[in-house]
Amino acid sequence: MNWLKLAEQVISGYECTREEAMAILLEKDHHLLRLIDGAYAIRRYYYGNKMKLNMIINAKSGLCPENCAYCSQSIYANTTVDEYRLVDQKTILDGAKQAQKNKIGTYCIVMSGRKASNREVRAVASAVKEIKETSELKVCACLGLVNEDQASLLKDAGVDRFNHNLNTSEGHHDQITTTHHYDDRVNTVEAIKRAGISPCSGVICGMGETDEDIVDMAFSLKALDVDSIPVNFLHPIPGTKLEGMNQLTPNRCLKILAMFRFINPKTEIRISGGREYNLRTLQNLGLYIANSIFVGDYLTTGGQEKLEDYQMIEDLGFEIEENAFETQSESL
Repeated sequence: MNWLKLAEQVISGYECTREEAMAILLEKDHHLLRLIDGAYAIRRYYYGNKMKLNMIINAKSGLCPENCAYCSQSIYANTTVDEYRLVDQKTILDGAKQAQKNKIGTYCIVMSGRKASNREVRAVASAVKEIKETSELKVCACLGLVNEDQASLLKDAGVDRFNHNLNTSEGHHDQITTTHHYDDRVNTVEAIKRAGISPCSGVICGMGETDEDIVDMAFSLKALDVDSIPVNFLHPIPGTKLEGMNQLTPNRCLKILAMFRFINPKTEIRISGGREYNLRTLQNLGLYIANSIFVGDYLTTGGQEKLEDYQMIEDLGFEIEENAFETQSESL
């Protein structure tokens, strides 16, 4: 396959087929640089050499009643993660100040649990209002399942983006969790879109899914028309159901990223959890495909030192893009 030629076709409006998506995942390792060159052509066309930075605050940790097989915050996992209720507003605001100092474009407020209570949604909304009054930070909320009234409240408070991952394919969903349905996740993303908030939804790869499942994920997110796709790579945590899972290699991760770029060419692709653990010394190649990363620690796993990320971005000749993403409502 001539990946650069296919990339040029995609840029001209061609939509890749499932067969072409599968071919990307099955590409031989010795052709990997050619594949990355094609993916980079698409990334460069839509995003230039800009890199978007994101930072997470784990605003509520542990105590989650869901049985997601990958998650160390589930009550079904035998882990020792910190457990605490929603932090106070000052803690959220202090995190936003830290994000500003670190050239972060999007500050992500994340809560564990199936869904936020109305009280918790109001508390997050209050914090977001103050953040928006005192900074130019974009704010992303990740609060679990939400209804349309809650989504409207968050929109009115100034939440720019809401994240709710599909995590896996519809066909593999029951192998990962049984305490909620795949449609619950899709319905939440649709509620966010109706509220006029930029929709963010992604996946976790390396959880025992097949190549067909990964292709399904990419096309499902294309159909949902999300603005941002965080691609997580499983970082198996002792005490979780998937603690012994080890399906990923750096080359495998790069092929997955490339496939998501070819299928969703205009969408922000973010290398998320598991970046350092799975890509290892090939992290820099991932940035030729994705145009967004998290800086700092994740929810319950550590990231690399932020200065290493900044140095990597500079060495690649990329430029940090602060406070910039086009919301779905702006693109209509």
